[in-house]
Amino acid sequence: MTSSPAIEVQSLQKTYRDGIFGRRRVEALKGVSFRVERGVIFGLLGPNGAGKTTLIKILLGIVRKSGGNATLLGRPAGDRVGRRSVGYLPENHRIPRHHTGNTALEYYGSLSGMAGGEIRRRRPGLLDLVGLSEWGKTSVKKYSKGMLQRLGLAQALMHDPEVLILDEPTDGVDPVGRTEMRAVLQRLKDEGKTIFINSHLLQEVELVCDRVGILVKGELRREGLIDEITHREEAEVEIAVTGTEQKIRSALAARVITEWTAVSVDEFQISVKLHDQAAVDQCIDELRRGGVSIVRLSRRRDTLEEAFLGIVSQGAPAPIVLGPLPAAL
Repeated sequence: MTSSPAIEVQSLQKTYRDGIFGRRRVEALKGVSFRVERGVIFGLLGPNGAGKTTLIKILLGIVRKSGGNATLLGRPAGDRVGRRSVGYLPENHRIPRHHTGNTALEYYGSLSGMAGGEIRRRRPGLLDLVGLSEWGKTSVKKYSKGMLQRLGLAQALMHDPEVLILDEPTDGVDPVGRTEMRAVLQRLKDEGKTIFINSHLLQEVELVCDRVGILVKGELRREGLIDEITHREEAEVEIAVTGTEQKIRSALAARVITEWTAVSVDEFQISVKLHDQAAVDQCIDELRRGGVSIVRLSRRRDTLEEAFLGIVSQGAPAPIVLGPLPAAL
């Protein structure tokens, strides 16, 4: 059903058994729920051990869930028919060393049930898409790690899937390659494909994803648009102003100034904590009454990394403060 989301997870649970005779229970997923609509790029974030890989493996049918539900393209996760419409790039993808770029795509295409003629028809375009058009006849032994990641993306696209699940897709890719990879993902999104990314490169996720979910210790702490995740409850406004320092400080005597940077003799960049839009309006009035000119004004937002660290640290134990090292004996 095209009206159904590409991915839907409802109260998903996974419990592993560990220790002697499997007596110790490890809850990898604790009732996780979210949905990914078709035609978007969704990023799954979380520290090591958060349960991200377990969730992906359940979606792909590699691991069985302990409770809850998960669907892919309207079919139960792991269903063979639904799985044919999914392309997967695993983390640390290993391509057999005896292959060239061309034969690797033939190999993975055949695993997806593609005919040889169809593989050869699609292969040149895919290699060109990922920037490997000149490397098809070259042994993968000579590929860099970034090139292997590009080839891995090409194999995930070989059977023209509706959904792409990419685990650390830019791992080992240089900055130029990451820029090109983002352009490829945007093009695929424009073609209507749904892309699910698991990555620890928060800047990359922020640049390419529409929505993100933050998984911590098996629980989904936050999920939403990038702007929603990075929104600050207490506004902090950045203002570029011209005037004397005395006039500016006098006009903002009742405000909390968190940053003060001199741009020139009479121009300053300041950050002011304000609670709501009414406070922003009042602050502007105070500056104008004080004879201060406003050059620019913008609301300061967290980066995704700042928001991520704040969400992950919620409920975490206080950091250990180390004292001075003992004197050498």
